[in-house]
Amino acid sequence: MSDGPVPILMYHAVAHAPARATYGLSVSPGAFREQMRVLAGHGFTPVTTAQLAAAWRGGRRLPPKPVLITFDDGYEGVHRYALPTLAEHGFTATLFASTGWLRGEHESGGALDLMLSWDQLRELAAAGVEIGGHSHTHPQLDQLSDEKLAFEVRHCHELLTAELGHPPVSFAYPYGYSSRRVRGTVRAAGFGVSLAVGNALATRRQGPYALERVTVRRTTGIADFERLVEGRALGRFFARDRALTKGYAVVRGSRRLLRSSGVGKAIEARA
Repeated sequence: MSDGPVPILMYHAVAHAPARATYGLSVSPGAFREQMRVLAGHGFTPVTTAQLAAAWRGGRRLPPKPVLITFDDGYEGVHRYALPTLAEHGFTATLFASTGWLRGEHESGGALDLMLSWDQLRELAAAGVEIGGHSHTHPQLDQLSDEKLAFEVRHCHELLTAELGHPPVSFAYPYGYSSRRVRGTVRAAGFGVSLAVGNALATRRQGPYALERVTVRRTTGIADFERLVEGRALGRFFARDRALTKGYAVVRGSRRLLRSSGVGKAIEARA
């Protein structure tokens, strides 16, 4: 068993010409291929989120240089472009699906770009990609009422269970934000592990419901990517992101307090 830090890479869209809303957090198919070659060349072995959680919970052995490749939301390019590259290297990955954004029977609208269909999601699962939850409609979970929060998390779990034939193990928080209330709801819904962002390597002491990931962007060059997976200079590389995250956490907490106290509603009524 390995208790050392593990890089968990966070991807979104993989596309030549993504929508404007997803551009910054996308990667081109060529960049993704080059990044996977770096992982293979450096001796990394991809594992799923469920495998990492099982190892850290139950003492199962991880490979010497584990890495997690994760995709948020469920963009179609993961099937079209990322899957062949993963197969070329024999790599596994985890995709966190926003079930209401996927094309098909349960579609609720609001998706930012072309999404996977349920058939494509099943094909990814059949190819060995772990499918986890990412809520139903991708809201800011910590800003929802208890009732809406429970629906977003539980409905996502129910749909994935019904469509894939088995319950999902893992969850990723939309926008990377959570709170004790959100984490409790995710656990109560049946998810055994969940991921945030944090832009740091994941460690066992973070706990199973707050594992941190590092963001891979359109602007992430190959030298930067090598530093990310090796865990070098992450503090400097993501300094601005961390400062913004801490500041926004205060804002989000204040908004939630205002809503729960009724002050926010009174302000809105006067506006």
